[in-house]
Amino acid sequence: MRLLKTVPAAASLLALAFSTTAAMADDVVINLGYAAAEGSSYAVLANKFEELAEEYSGGTIDVKVRCCGQLMGEDEAFKAMQLGTVDMHVITGNNVSPHFPLMDAFVLPYIFEDKGHAYSVLEGEVGTSFAKALQEATGVHLLTFGFVGDRDFYNSRSPITKMEDMAGLKVRVPKNQVMIDTFTEFGAAPIPLPWADTPTALQTGTVEGADNGTSFIKSQKFYEIMPYFTALEHFTYFSPLFASDRIMGKLDEAQRDAVMRAARDAGVFQKEEMTRQVGEIRAFLLDEGGMESAEFDRTDFIAAGQRVQDSFAADKGDDFKALVTSIRAAAN
Repeated sequence: MRLLKTVPAAASLLALAFSTTAAMADDVVINLGYAAAEGSSYAVLANKFEELAEEYSGGTIDVKVRCCGQLMGEDEAFKAMQLGTVDMHVITGNNVSPHFPLMDAFVLPYIFEDKGHAYSVLEGEVGTSFAKALQEATGVHLLTFGFVGDRDFYNSRSPITKMEDMAGLKVRVPKNQVMIDTFTEFGAAPIPLPWADTPTALQTGTVEGADNGTSFIKSQKFYEIMPYFTALEHFTYFSPLFASDRIMGKLDEAQRDAVMRAARDAGVFQKEEMTRQVGEIRAFLLDEGGMESAEFDRTDFIAAGQRVQDSFAADKGDDFKALVTSIRAAAN
């Protein structure tokens, strides 16, 4: 009787040992980078993804979040994922455009009428088709679009009350042609600079103004050096979580499902959390941050944005025109 009890017990222990070894052999470490400061909207997405991916995978995935440009800057990160030298990275859409020009359709000024329009596009068929096209063209996986925010404007010269106040203002812009052309249309003097060079350029006066997502103005403490704030909302931005094909290929089916589910749920969490935070952050910038704002007329800005939209749609290929048409149609 003792032998009959012992054999099944030994077999169970042996099976457990094999299953544990198999699980250990399948463990995957994912390095996830972002270039912004801790406390930014990037951090909200990355940290939640880390938590959920590890939970949903039963601990077989270990996500290492690397903030503040520890892996590399955004300008280099997309190419690195194509090469497989970076696992995952959060990148603002406009910095993806040089690698996948269709992204510029989402960067166009005032392309979304409101947040409802933006989410219906990105979370619907248009967003799904876009992510598929990006993967097919570049080999990089777009896991979630996440929170959609607005780029708020700040400067050191004067309050912005109308578009004429932009005349000749030296404005830092990313190396993105849509954004360069938009500020040119606004009457400003855009100066393309990498993100890493921006804080120094603002401090030294090389540029007099710039725009960022609301949370970035606080997390980067730009309110300490830039006195004037404008909720211009000229560019809608989102910062998707991307993954290399190499790291996705290392995952088994269950782990892949866990990653996709974690990305989706982390995107929903970021959307809810950052939507809540934006109002609080704008209040902080004007109160505790000491920034000054003024009422302004957005009419001429919107008209200028429409001119940029039409110009780009005319100059790009059929795929770009079709995407712009789909985005506009989703507002109806």
